[in-house]
Amino acid sequence: MSIYLHFRAVGRSDIRDDHTWLAAFMSDAWEDHVDECAAGIACSINKGWDFVNDFYAAADAPDADADEPWNLPIYGGRPVPHSADADPSDPPLMLLEPPGVSRAAHFLATVSFDELWNVVGVRFSAFGWTRQELLGHHRDLQGLYGRAASAGHAVVKAVWA
Repeated sequence: MSIYLHFRAVGRSDIRDDHTWLAAFMSDAWEDHVDECAAGIACSINKGWDFVNDFYAAADAPDADADEPWNLPIYGGRPVPHSADADPSDPPLMLLEPPGVSRAAHFLATVSFDELWNVVGVRFSAFGWTRQELLGHHRDLQGLYGRAASAGHAVVKAVWA
């Protein structure tokens, strides 16, 4: 079974802060995922997004709080709560507002992938992750957040199972 964390950049004024509406928006975006990835407004990570977050955590102290820049690309943002009439099968959603997107973009642009890999690469290799696989996710996130920040966009995150 595949489970994905889907990232989608969107103009803040183009979205509603309503779970039902946002779930429908993200569902449509998921249907167009390949094209949206090619356009640079979306990306996704299959199953291992927690490892990507752990990889970024090596950039900071292990006891840092959730508002630290390294935490923003994967888990940053706030949950969008289900409304009373929401379909319970709708995915969990997070919304990272433009200021958070800018902080995440800055982190991703300035963190040294090679230095992080030197610190934690052996541990990640033991779990079956390759340098190239993590670098691919890093580049995808770096591009998505960089473009979103430049445009003043938010990033919506949905989990698809």
